[in-house]
Amino acid sequence: MSEDIIVSFLASAIRLSVPLLLAALGILFMSRSGILNIGMEGMVLIGALTGVIGAYYTGSAGLGVLTAIVVSGLVGLVFGFLVVTTGADQVVIGTALNLLGLGITTVFGRSLLGMGQEAVQVQGIAVVKIPLLGDIPYIGEALFHQNVLAYVSYLLVPIVAFIFYKTNWGLQVRAVGENPLAADTLGVRVHRTRYICCIVGGMLAGVAGCSLSLGILNQFTENMVAGRGFIALSAVIFGKWTPAGTMAASLLFGGADALQLRFQTFGIKIPYQFMLMFPYLLTMVALAWFSGKSKQPAATGAPYKSLANRNG
Repeated sequence: MSEDIIVSFLASAIRLSVPLLLAALGILFMSRSGILNIGMEGMVLIGALTGVIGAYYTGSAGLGVLTAIVVSGLVGLVFGFLVVTTGADQVVIGTALNLLGLGITTVFGRSLLGMGQEAVQVQGIAVVKIPLLGDIPYIGEALFHQNVLAYVSYLLVPIVAFIFYKTNWGLQVRAVGENPLAADTLGVRVHRTRYICCIVGGMLAGVAGCSLSLGILNQFTENMVAGRGFIALSAVIFGKWTPAGTMAASLLFGGADALQLRFQTFGIKIPYQFMLMFPYLLTMVALAWFSGKSKQPAATGAPYKSLANRNG
């Protein structure tokens, strides 16, 4: 019985870490290019809603995910315009994006899906068993009985690491995040690089939202992201702005979320509100402990005026 509990916990930890990891990878692209995005909460929420809307009107979870990718990519483009082209304060824009995400998803969710009465159930993303690997006792059941987005999210980690550390474009992204003036002097188009990272980050936020609404619940509920966008930002800081470290932090926070759910089912005589606090408390402790020990890209949060504009 205890082995079944462990397997169930591991499977749940991986499943709950997926939205965190996808959102964190989106933040990682932006952060590495010098963009501070605290508006990931709103982006993921928009992705969660548009994914359900797409699945509801097309009858396909895959098309729902595609809808979320397109819409969230456009949100990332608008975010990039505001913080890159106009040079607006990134913290203010991120805060506004969170408020916009909460408001717009509530309005459109109620009008298009009728959430005020009963949440609409849609076709979710099916669980796929990996042949052979899924038959491994205990580990196979926990690791290789997940939905497609779970596999994709963890496969993205080495891909993102390869992009950052083994490609010229990844080198340009890191250079823009550390010293945009030097990168501009060497011919790197700083604004274009940051725009691309904002769009990619938005698209990953859309998939993160779908991993919640289509991968776990098969429906959209108001404010269903419940702080996971901020936890994803914490995962990036905890992981020292590296793909592997971000993955480990996401798995840790996902495990904390799974653990508080297990605590509630064990019948422990503690108010459930305190158990709900556990993942967020762990996030705060991790931030307090590691924020001073990790170094963010030097140009994070600072708007940049290109050399062409300076000379103009």
